Amino acid sequence: MHSKGCEQCAKGGKMVLFVYGYCDQRDCFYCPLGENRKNVTDVYANERLVEDDQDVIEEAKRMDALGASVTGGEPQEAMARTTRYLSLLKEEFGEDFHTHLYTGITGGRENMRRLSEAGLDEIRFHPPFEQWGDLHGTEWEDILYVAREEGLTPAFEIPGIRPEEEFLDFLDEGAAEFCNVNEFEMSQGNYRRMQEEGFELKEGHMSAVEGTREEILDVMGDHERVYFCTSVFKDAAQHRRRLKRMARTIRRPFDEVTDDGTLVYGKTWVDAGTFEDLGVPEEFYTVKSDHVEVAWWLLEEMIDEGDLDEGEIVEQYPTYDGQVVERTPVA
Repeated sequence: MHSKGCEQCAKGGKMVLFVYGYCDQRDCFYCPLGENRKNVTDVYANERLVEDDQDVIEEAKRMDALGASVTGGEPQEAMARTTRYLSLLKEEFGEDFHTHLYTGITGGRENMRRLSEAGLDEIRFHPPFEQWGDLHGTEWEDILYVAREEGLTPAFEIPGIRPEEEFLDFLDEGAAEFCNVNEFEMSQGNYRRMQEEGFELKEGHMSAVEGTREEILDVMGDHERVYFCTSVFKDAAQHRRRLKRMARTIRRPFDEVTDDGTLVYGKTWVDAGTFEDLGVPEEFYTVKSDHVEVAWWLLEEMIDEGDLDEGEIVEQYPTYDGQVVERTPVA
């Protein structure tokens, strides 16, 4: 891989920091944002709604983050938030905590300087699709050199709508360090508008768009500094491995971490004294306000032996909201 940010993402070590939901200058038909992110002023660290700055630090610690990917919005409020969070993260975790920003505007020299001073390492530009092929001689070419002069690593990150050789030219000229092409995807946030533009889902796939991958790989895939990020890889690396890192960090002694990065444990509604009377070691259970959580295999064993009447096995995400994936009654 050509980017430290991509290497960390492949390990599931990149925290996703969404700073703003409004785009003043863009209305991209392929924007994947859902209702809880599009046109909102909220900040999210991964799935966690940020209510104060310390939430960002806690979420990074929760997943044992190696770095942060910053995205979302274009107004000056987004810039103010971005520089503040970058400074906080670098101060807390040190210079090795790698950060990159994904942006749909050029920003200008002063903003490049502010981002660099705040601790940003990489900046990945996403030019408007309508300008692809005509970027030379524009602000999009200029900002690549400006960003590098201000101490940032300039690059492109674009959706895989179609192949475009001009991005290869920027790489060969030394203006951009690399180009990430994300497999073109349909989501709940863009499905209707994507269909209006003539795009359809690939057969047997939940999100990838038909036809675009093959065209892009034919034109751009052989360049040594182009990376094509598939939707399957994003699920396995960005999401699943991030969940595993989080699960390993927050798991209790009796929680089981699955291959999908979820946590599995047992739950039963009895007085905590039952466990004490049976001599169950304290590391195998924890008492909540109205139930007891316990190792799932121990719950099954206790029910089989008649020590407990009922319970359930719970599988949930290790995320801040603790979304439950499945509940399996045991009796």
